[in-house]
Amino acid sequence: MSSVAHLPQDPLPIGPRPAPRVLGGQSTAWLRANLFPSIPSGIVTLLLLFVLGKACISLWQWGIANAVWIVPGNDSSACRALRGVGACWAVIPEKYRFILFGTYPFDEQWRPALVVVIFIALFVVSSRRSFWRKELFLLWAAALIAIGCLMWGGFLGLTFVTQDRWGGLPVTLILATFGLAFGFPLGILVALGRRSKLPAIRSLCVLYVELIRGVPLISLLFMASVMFPLFMPDGVNIDKLLRAQIAFILYAGAYLAEVVRGGLQAVPRGQYEAADALGLSYWEKNALIVLPQAIRHVIPPLVNTFIAFFKDTSLVLIIGIFDLLTTAKTAIVDPAWQAFSVEVYVFVGVIYFVFCFAMSRYSRGLEAQRTSG
Repeated sequence: MSSVAHLPQDPLPIGPRPAPRVLGGQSTAWLRANLFPSIPSGIVTLLLLFVLGKACISLWQWGIANAVWIVPGNDSSACRALRGVGACWAVIPEKYRFILFGTYPFDEQWRPALVVVIFIALFVVSSRRSFWRKELFLLWAAALIAIGCLMWGGFLGLTFVTQDRWGGLPVTLILATFGLAFGFPLGILVALGRRSKLPAIRSLCVLYVELIRGVPLISLLFMASVMFPLFMPDGVNIDKLLRAQIAFILYAGAYLAEVVRGGLQAVPRGQYEAADALGLSYWEKNALIVLPQAIRHVIPPLVNTFIAFFKDTSLVLIIGIFDLLTTAKTAIVDPAWQAFSVEVYVFVGVIYFVFCFAMSRYSRGLEAQRTSG
């Protein structure tokens, strides 16, 4: 009798068969769950979509379809003929050099343009972790010296330009960058001082923070511009831009100190005890163990403070410094272009948005690295 070999068979699936996938099923489910979960929510969603659609169509017609992009010479008659139906973007090519560089000599405006490029290059390089070494400080020092030499001039054939001729985007970047570059270390020292066991140091730091945070920035700028020269000896005159820069550094240091202090409070007590057990000194403990953890805890509020500080530089118009916003306002004093201030402010707003959005995106990247790590 011959034996028959039985081949193993796959077991039949147990349970109900999976439902066939429907094209767009996930999208439909998301729309029903988020935009149309109920009849009232669906009505509100449709109304908002209608309003958003009307706004986008109107913005398209005003900003692109009916806009005037260029005019011959300084003739704005084509823009005035629109009567508000379309935007007059021709004001930007006519006034962009004054908006960006203020009253800086026209033939020398390549120098502040190069300064802006240097600043952006510094920001990009500093955002890369591969460059976070001691040499980065030397690079910043060399770049800041080069920025000062370019803006002032007076050597190598460069025409000397006084600070009262500076204006526009370079002034905004100088105030913001120097303010944060010196205000951040000051804020760290003040935050450590507020947690000091020495009553004198702690009291001085508390007094500094409460005094600076208790008054608006405009009052600090006004005091730096008007009151500070009264306390200087006869014949000693500090430039207005430098006085404003000192006010910004003090202002930034006070606010950043509170942000860093919040991060210090978030560090577990065991980290301090472990650092003491290793025999680290006070400065080694804070530099190597405590501060890196504290700063990682407060990355979002730190960047939020940086963004707010960058936008607050526009307040220097109170003391007559031509920052980016002030030059934009001055550019439309020309009667030929006075009716097209909206386009100028949109242009300046885009510049502010680009810098602030870049800081926000970089913050999110650091947060993602900290979470994944």
